[in-house]
Amino acid sequence: MLATKQIKTGAAVLGTGTALFALSGAAAQDAVSVSAETAFVFNTFLFLVAGMVVMFMAAGFCMLEVGLVRSKNAGTICLKNISLYSIAGIMFWLVGYNLAYPETFNGILGFNGLLWNSADKKPLETGYAASSDWYFQMVFVATAASIVSGTLAERIKLWPFLAFVAVLTGFIYPIQASWVWGEGWLFGLGFSDFAGSTLVHATGGWAALAGAILLGARQGKYGTNGEVVAMPGSNLPLATLGTFILWLGWFGFNGGSVLALGGLENATKVADVFVNTNMAAAAGVLTAIVTSQIMFKRVILPFALNGAIGGLVAITAEPLTPSLPLAFVIGGCGGVIVTLGVLFLDKLKIDDVVGAIPAHLFCGIFGTLVVPLSNPETNIGAQLIGIFAIGVFVFAISFAIWFALKATIGIRSGEVDERDGLDKSELGVSAYPEFSLQGEAPTFGTSPATPAAS
Repeated sequence: MLATKQIKTGAAVLGTGTALFALSGAAAQDAVSVSAETAFVFNTFLFLVAGMVVMFMAAGFCMLEVGLVRSKNAGTICLKNISLYSIAGIMFWLVGYNLAYPETFNGILGFNGLLWNSADKKPLETGYAASSDWYFQMVFVATAASIVSGTLAERIKLWPFLAFVAVLTGFIYPIQASWVWGEGWLFGLGFSDFAGSTLVHATGGWAALAGAILLGARQGKYGTNGEVVAMPGSNLPLATLGTFILWLGWFGFNGGSVLALGGLENATKVADVFVNTNMAAAAGVLTAIVTSQIMFKRVILPFALNGAIGGLVAITAEPLTPSLPLAFVIGGCGGVIVTLGVLFLDKLKIDDVVGAIPAHLFCGIFGTLVVPLSNPETNIGAQLIGIFAIGVFVFAISFAIWFALKATIGIRSGEVDERDGLDKSELGVSAYPEFSLQGEAPTFGTSPATPAAS
């Protein structure tokens, strides 16, 4: 009782849980359980802070993409990223959240009606402020849409892209998320995806793959004899900054997915998730560096950036239960998968400008498959069913939407617009006007493809 009172007093004064550290050793042992109100405060705090950190990932994706496309398309990338984040927020409010977390649900599809309303939830019954949960879930939706942006860069028209984002964030993502996080049919089978290797990252990857197939490769990307022509990005320092921002954002992504901070056990879980997440990213960088050195006799920076993202995606399906050595192995495998995945796509002549499909789709599938290695409550059969079901659903619906857009308003920019850059055709202004040359022809290298991280 005394420990609980001390925690309440400390939370009221400091608001960040520092009272837990001020307790004596004996009192701390008694503080495993906290009052419902205290748990509510800390759980809400976790959702809000983690959500803000994940929101910052939007800036990371934007800077990453800007740095790894050619300068003539940089402004359009900026517009796409701030637009998709805005659309995700509006669509998740209009319809998405009530599809993802329906109260009337048959396990496959349910809906609470239009316009999510925080008054629908009773705070102390859920353990957190309803608005904090909505905000945390919304930023995940925006992450999935960002994945699509990078893959289709440099040749997708702006308005068809934004139309697809509205469908993805309002309908496609929420429906498949409801199957697991809304306690739908996959949840009942025992499918486990802690923070969204499949539900967020592979979903974005499948949507991107469908678009890339129908959109086609950039002009000059693949030669007549099958050679791959490198199209270097305009600003590798900016791309590296974007990767660091994403790395930071992932602590909110995975740590916030513990979904609770009220009590010693939950606080320890969040800390463990942070450590495993960081270890996986670091391992992904190193294995990508080594793999590129072996394959190309030199280290390729975009592969290293991709390695960090691949390691992070791979650990996202289960960042809590692995030991640190296992987290290192999972993240390291992600770095290798990303590097080899880029080469695999080039063999198929699928042009993924920022390497998002290997990083998010391939590593998302891998991370989901290896969950049973550390979580004995899961089984490989349920994981395979979930991966397959979500993959078929997202890819099929995405392909249909892209096809409909292509057949009606068109999805690809004209040859001249692509050659001169989308900034000129879509915005009428260059991102770097002091350094741009009107009519400048693109310069292509002859080295192996060096795609961006995503």
